[in-house]
Amino acid sequence: MPSRSALVEHQKAPLTTPSDIEPKAVEDITGALNALLADVFGLYLKTKNFHWHMSGPHFRDYHLLLDDHGDQLFAMTDDIAERVRKIGGTTIRSIGHIARLQRIRDNDADYVTPEDMLAELREDEKALVLSMRAVHTLCDDEGDVATASLLENWIDQGQRRGWFLFEATRHSRG
Repeated sequence: MPSRSALVEHQKAPLTTPSDIEPKAVEDITGALNALLADVFGLYLKTKNFHWHMSGPHFRDYHLLLDDHGDQLFAMTDDIAERVRKIGGTTIRSIGHIARLQRIRDNDADYVTPEDMLAELREDEKALVLSMRAVHTLCDDEGDVATASLLENWIDQGQRRGWFLFEATRHSRG
């Protein structure tokens, strides 16, 4: 049986997960994924904010659309964080940590028109897709095919959300 001091020392050991990815690559990929995770949380909260504050003649359609988009974004969060842990990194720990890392801007306005809400989310989705592409390139360069594979699905989902937001704000001709 291990000594008490060995048990105490083991309990204080940092969170480390064995990985076949080089330590520097783990650090780089972890940093990129944590920034992405912060962006996804930021976009999720903005999407829910707009969902809760939607108004106007298309209320029901937009309300349901944003609810669906929020569900998709929230579903990504656990997968991103768990991927960071699987490769040997640590992930975000608080709302403050998210705020320090996120690149998607919050919207605290008292009132935003439905069209402006959808247009802002459309631009945020474009930015998120571009960020995911950059992380994908990093993962490809470092041989992290599993993370790259997850990103491919999330990129497709982000493009779909952007497409729906575009079509919802497009004015018919004629």
